[in-house]
Amino acid sequence: MGTLFMKLEHDHETVNWPTMLDNFALLSGQVNMLLKILKNDKTPNLRNLIVLPIRLCPDRDEELANLTEKRITVFNHEVVPDYLRTKPDPDVEQREQQIIQRANLIVPDAGQKQINSINKIVNQTLELVSSTREQWESEAGSRASATQTSSLSDTHHLISAVCLGKSPKSSPMKMSSGMPTAVQGGAPGNQMIGSNSGGPPLGKGPSSIKTNIKSAASMHPYAR
Repeated sequence: MGTLFMKLEHDHETVNWPTMLDNFALLSGQVNMLLKILKNDKTPNLRNLIVLPIRLCPDRDEELANLTEKRITVFNHEVVPDYLRTKPDPDVEQREQQIIQRANLIVPDAGQKQINSINKIVNQTLELVSSTREQWESEAGSRASATQTSSLSDTHHLISAVCLGKSPKSSPMKMSSGMPTAVQGGAPGNQMIGSNSGGPPLGKGPSSIKTNIKSAASMHPYAR
């Protein structure tokens, strides 16, 4: 059977189909004969039999690996107890018998009602999952199509400034084109930057507070 499957999988373009059909008919007849033997009433239950391996090998078996699709590569003493087991563990077998006994005690009508209620719950859960998935997909699509309102580089700069103390890089200030300035000549201490209209100096706005400054002599209460 393994050789037949290997030829069908790898050599299907160059295979001799009449020979392949003959091999398939022979294999089908053997499988049908085996099924008849197993369905016979005189055949003992397989779980009451013990399967013993004919040969064990600790080395890697490439043919076994190809037959099992790389699931079993070595047929040694480690894998034989698991793969040739005909009965479950005693604990598992005991739990299985308990479940079978509980199932036999249930009335058929009550069992059918439980089956219907479970199917109803499962269908509602599937509908809820499907609707939630569609909602998530629509929200993800709307988020992807929305305009970006933040800058990733600016976020990284802010995090670096807060957590690591790095100063963010700032661009040099640009002077407005509508406010040309001039430097008046004179002594170095008397240089002043002002506007070309003769108004107040740059950096000082017009004060709206009126002050009345008097001399110290006039403010003395005992002045004569």
